[in-house]
Amino acid sequence: MPFEVCPKVFVSAKGLRQHVLVHTGERPFECSVCQKTFARAECLKLHLLIHTAEKPHECGVCHKKFRVSCHLVRHQRIHTGERPYECTVCHRAFAGSANLRSHLRTHTGERPYECPVCRLAFRKYDTLWTHMRTHTGEKRFECSVCQKKFLKSSGLRKHLVSHTGEKPFECTACHKKFARADNLASHFRIHTGEKPYECKVCHEKFNRPSALATHSRTHTGEKPFSCKICLQKFASNTVLKNHILRECQRTLTDYSATEAGEPVECTVSDSEADSLRAHVRSHLTGELPYKCTVCHKEFSQSGTLMTHLRAHLAELP
Repeated sequence: MPFEVCPKVFVSAKGLRQHVLVHTGERPFECSVCQKTFARAECLKLHLLIHTAEKPHECGVCHKKFRVSCHLVRHQRIHTGERPYECTVCHRAFAGSANLRSHLRTHTGERPYECPVCRLAFRKYDTLWTHMRTHTGEKRFECSVCQKKFLKSSGLRKHLVSHTGEKPFECTACHKKFARADNLASHFRIHTGEKPYECKVCHEKFNRPSALATHSRTHTGEKPFSCKICLQKFASNTVLKNHILRECQRTLTDYSATEAGEPVECTVSDSEADSLRAHVRSHLTGELPYKCTVCHKEFSQSGTLMTHLRAHLAELP
């Protein structure tokens, strides 16, 4: 049974009815917990497992658990390196068919999912759903250790590794271990020489999307990272961090050295203490790796040191 919009054929009327929803965008099945909608009843059924936290399928290598068996099969390809789905345009291979479908839109330019608030369009519906939370400010996923909140469950999962120190993903070439699968995939391109991310302006290629994003700013002039101490702006977060720890801190140190050789007393209040996560870490490990070169006060995270340094900067004549 063909459908008038596309030539795809189905063996049953039910299959055709379900497929038509792809073209109409209709999602008649709504989750009673979070109101997320789905085109098919079975998709809603699988989604509901998110709220029950039931994950009966476990990976035999890293023991990660999954709600459905097909997700486990796809995950296992991270360990085996299998990528059975290949792009017919650039021959890049993927572990999952959904990843390939999303990738194909990079060639076609198709962005079928549009934000009703700002009209920004996306290749994937899930990306649109996550983007919508930037307008609402909603962060539904909270860390049980430090109470930090995240827009996505994947963000929370990646964050949790910072508490456990677990690194289950090992490079088969050099045996270096990683906390996240995407970091392993990015690292492995060092060995293969693969650079799949190409600049559309000068055609320079990169092995990581973040490297391409940073490079692209050399063409656009965009500098989205701002120093909280001197308000200078930078194209990358790495350059910003180096600036703060080398330039702004050095300026403050040079000034304090002229104060008749006397130590400068820190006037930063306790209200400017670390986030709860860093605070807990300082109690558990005693680790305070970030030191102010002006008053020598120590901190458990760089962000708190930056805030502290700004207080010194405000004292300069």
